[in-house]
Amino acid sequence: MEKAVLPRFISDKFKFWSFVSMILLVFVHGYNLADRYLRPWSTVHEQMTPTGFAEYFLANGLFRFRIPMLFIISGYLFALHDAAPYLKRSGKRLRTLLLPYLIWSALALAMTYFLESIPFTRQMILDSRFFWMGSRNVLIHDYAWHTLLRRWLLYPVSYQLWFIRVLIVYSLAYPVIRRLVMHRIAGKIYFILIIYLWFTSFDILFVEGEGLLFFSLGIWLQKTNFNIGQPGRWLQPAVWGTIFVGLALLKTWLAFNGQYMMNGSRIYYLLIFIHRLVVFSGLIACWYGLDALVKWCMSKQWFVWLSAFSFIIYALHAPLVAYSINQMFSWLYPIPAYRFIAFLLLPLLIIMLSISLGIVLRRLAPRTYGVLTGGRGF
Repeated sequence: MEKAVLPRFISDKFKFWSFVSMILLVFVHGYNLADRYLRPWSTVHEQMTPTGFAEYFLANGLFRFRIPMLFIISGYLFALHDAAPYLKRSGKRLRTLLLPYLIWSALALAMTYFLESIPFTRQMILDSRFFWMGSRNVLIHDYAWHTLLRRWLLYPVSYQLWFIRVLIVYSLAYPVIRRLVMHRIAGKIYFILIIYLWFTSFDILFVEGEGLLFFSLGIWLQKTNFNIGQPGRWLQPAVWGTIFVGLALLKTWLAFNGQYMMNGSRIYYLLIFIHRLVVFSGLIACWYGLDALVKWCMSKQWFVWLSAFSFIIYALHAPLVAYSINQMFSWLYPIPAYRFIAFLLLPLLIIMLSISLGIVLRRLAPRTYGVLTGGRGF
């Protein structure tokens, strides 16, 4: 069986954007303005300041293409290896995705339970309002066994694991998705449907619009031999980069001011529409427009070495980042712009912690490290 091989630079771009997307993910989850539950349509109910504007512009604007990028790469790579038997690939996916998902979800529960047992760290968790339900905090110690089981299997405390949860399902459903994507008539209907699901933020546990659309798009790009190396006439990065930055600025301004100009439903629909355009334009602008940066970074041995720790950064950073925001505030206050400094500093500290743990585990317990990362990072 002939193994599918990507051109060297395309392979480097996949590795670069997979790593950078993980880094950006930590910063998005480090968002710390008043309402920290960041969604595409989030509005900001506080006075607009330069630092608040900059934080929202980055976290809910420029950085938000990262998950679609990861889904496109996943779909493309899965389609690339069609020569391998489906059952064999599915078994590998369960080993490299499902097992780490279950382990990291259990570890987050155990870590949180332990932190709740220590007065200082218990207060950190309470202050984060991470387990806020209705009008009170419901900690892991308060869970019934069936709630604990749902948390482990379906709604992890490590909330970033939703990506793996849905990716497992899409990988298992790959033959059906591929057939729909490549069908001459049904494919058009299918893409219209999933674009609608994406725009409406449809999300029911294992099926959600964003992942399904971009996983399917990755399959389509590979199966049609679309030129992902060079931009076509309608994909010029300078044009799309201008749209990307301009719409991200507009969205940020509306997030602070739009609710005073229009009612709640109108600003909701407007923000989510602009957000989708920001994501789409960002994907094109970054993929085709930053080749010089990719070449420079991937030529540096230290960067390639760091990129091997993508998965450990992804798996470990949350919920630690959510628990630590208020504590970081207390350390930095009353330094001017302390919230923005925390937004920059806390993710960097957690990334460094994750990489340090990865280095130690990979050196002292490589088999354990391999299980935790699904065989990645060697």
